[in-house]
Amino acid sequence: METKEEVQKFEEYKKIVDALQPYFEGGRRGDGQLMITAFYDHAYVVGSMDGAFMNVNREDFGKGMDAFGSANDMQYHIAWIDISGPAAAVKLEITNWVGFRFTDFFAMYKKDGEWKISAKVYDSHSRN
Repeated sequence: METKEEVQKFEEYKKIVDALQPYFEGGRRGDGQLMITAFYDHAYVVGSMDGAFMNVNREDFGKGMDAFGSANDMQYHIAWIDISGPAAAVKLEITNWVGFRFTDFFAMYKKDGEWKISAKVYDSHSRN
């Protein structure tokens, strides 16, 4: 039998997955403005592509994602979610994002009952 704590934690996992839906749907549509609704206003995105280091705010990230266009064949898998109170870490594997493969790490925080991405660090695999 599940404990109340286990049920509550499972509910938080589901809330985090739900909070990431604008990120996934925006990626599929090529809609960076939808994607960034999953982020806090202060969020930054750090990683590199083709050897170029990137450290951008959420607005510039959204503009960059608009330029990629739609990724209808994108596949994603949430590898893990680790929750500690109102803080969480998420590892996301993405394939076929307009020909790219990414591993994203999100630092997330729950404020006023809502989970959002506070920071994203990513690896673009062979594109580094």
